[in-house]
Amino acid sequence: MSTQTTNTVRIHELLDYIRNGRVMDAMREFYDDDVVMEEPAYGQTIGLDANLIREQQFVDSVKEFKNFESGKVGVGDNISLYENVMDWVDVNGNEIHVEQVVAALWRNGKIVHERFYYDMNGG
Repeated sequence: MSTQTTNTVRIHELLDYIRNGRVMDAMREFYDDDVVMEEPAYGQTIGLDANLIREQQFVDSVKEFKNFESGKVGVGDNISLYENVMDWVDVNGNEIHVEQVVAALWRNGKIVHERFYYDMNGG
């Protein structure tokens, strides 16, 4: 199986995990021990252990996941891109809506670098 085919399967599996609320399982299954994750709100988080802590903090801040859509997905030999829309209610009762694009670099079926692009000003 080619790298591109493997990564196509893996990205769709990852999105299914997220869609089904298995965020922490996804982190352990799809991310390399040395992963670097970047997003506007947090900057870079280096290493799986640090990313697990950051992601658990996010999960703990969510009272109810309402929506996760990922209609547009692109895959190359070592990269994937997807656009998604997420809606949730946080533990304070605030309704959150995020539209973002996620770019990931893959190695051996695991994500080694992932960057999130979204507008922090709600525009």
